[in-house]
Amino acid sequence: MSAYQDEIKALSSVIEANGSPWAAISAESAARMRVQNKFKTGLDIAKYTANIMRADMAAFDADKSKYTQSLGCWHGFVGQQKLISIKKHFGTTERKYLYLSGWMVAALRSEFGPLPDQSMHEKTAVASLVAELYTFLRQADARELGMLFRELDAAREAGDEAKAKEIQDKVDNYETHIVPIIADIDAGFGNAEATYLMARQMIEAGACCLQIENQVADEKQCGHQDGKVTVPHADFHNKLRALRYAFLELGIDNGVIVARTDSEGAGLTKEIAVVKEPGDAGDIYNSYLDVEEIDVADMAEGDVVLNRGGKLVRPKRLPSGLYQFRQGTGHERCVFDCIGAIDAGADLLWIETAVPTVHEIAGMMNEVRKVHPDAKLVYNNSPSFNWTLSFRQQAYDAMVAAGEDVSAYDRAKLMSADYDGTELCDRADAMIQSFQADTSREANVFHHLITLPTYHTTALSVDNLAKEYFGEAGMLGYVAGVQRKEIRQGIACVKHQNMAGSDMGDDHKEYFAGENALKAGGAKNTSNQFNNI
Repeated sequence: MSAYQDEIKALSSVIEANGSPWAAISAESAARMRVQNKFKTGLDIAKYTANIMRADMAAFDADKSKYTQSLGCWHGFVGQQKLISIKKHFGTTERKYLYLSGWMVAALRSEFGPLPDQSMHEKTAVASLVAELYTFLRQADARELGMLFRELDAAREAGDEAKAKEIQDKVDNYETHIVPIIADIDAGFGNAEATYLMARQMIEAGACCLQIENQVADEKQCGHQDGKVTVPHADFHNKLRALRYAFLELGIDNGVIVARTDSEGAGLTKEIAVVKEPGDAGDIYNSYLDVEEIDVADMAEGDVVLNRGGKLVRPKRLPSGLYQFRQGTGHERCVFDCIGAIDAGADLLWIETAVPTVHEIAGMMNEVRKVHPDAKLVYNNSPSFNWTLSFRQQAYDAMVAAGEDVSAYDRAKLMSADYDGTELCDRADAMIQSFQADTSREANVFHHLITLPTYHTTALSVDNLAKEYFGEAGMLGYVAGVQRKEIRQGIACVKHQNMAGSDMGDDHKEYFAGENALKAGGAKNTSNQFNNI
């Protein structure tokens, strides 16, 4: 017997046991509702998706071509449509995740309105978006299964047993839209206790993977902007442990922690680390400070000084009170951060870089893997990079190094459309196309994400529609630019009433009221114009 039929049988027993008051309850209808709601709580989702991530990590260890990917989504509908599209185009959601960007929460989801990526938005906004994303993904499951149940009823009515069995098999082997979310908790929004409380809320909403960075919480900046201030390792490791305790408390024993270091671009620290013995983590952290050797007589009132190898040194301090690191130490500090984070219990690493280059990422990860051979990276394929210009310049430099003629190109102006279609630019595009596979192979990048893609796609599509609709094209701007493409590309939400749950509502009306149900999906439903397309 199939799993679907097992549900019907089990519910039939429950209904029969309750006698005549339950006589109007259909076991099959209740079973359908159960199947359509596989995940009852966010913790159910977190447990399910944590297992997926752990299995994917093991598969990647065995085969570097099996890296995972995600796109950042700022609304539940955007995440839902992404997963529906993935299932449509690839037939499976395997190794396809969602990314929840703190940047997009700040820019799009705060009650204050658009904010910079400085952890100023409400702490609850991230957990709310996790819950919203999974609400929409669960609805996608219910909608698609509801459509299968309608097909099943039609096959039965037609007496087509083979078709009915085929559809029942699809129900029994249904692949959910629920996938892991890598959720950005910024720098923890306060001390370790605040980090723990926020993590617990995010996990309860369904997050199986939390990404935290080593910036000072109240000085947090976007990873691709200046002014970043990092914290000593002891402070960061306290927050990593806070995340683990939150996972363990809630029963997600295999929850995933991503430790992000912004040290490559961060030249400042708020604190001088505590040193308990020479050569410990605090001592190494302080060794990167930009200092000057002084005599006791040179000390000014209020100076902070250190004993370094028997010499008195004074860290260079800015008017803000922050201390600066020596220039050129970013890569070394990143490696040190990564090794320490894994030692403290992180599962995956995240290194922010100034530009996307395979050799730079691999160079740092190779150093980390000398200590932790299985260290895996999450890499931000950021929209903050000018990918076209960066890779065209990389291709240009490679041609120069190979002694090839580059006289037809101006390196500073390679962004120009005048160069489109040239050999150099074709080489650059090929490098962009293989970037994810190359870095996964060369630098052990397990997960590739784009933080803000749907922010940009929304802006681009709205710009195109506004230009046409409010211009000479008028209504044709919408019809040709949107609806006609939706129909021909098979976009699910072209039938927007169905997408919003109208058909599911009709099903429930029929369950609850039987033949007295007043349903929306009748002959006068204009959505019928989109049937059979």
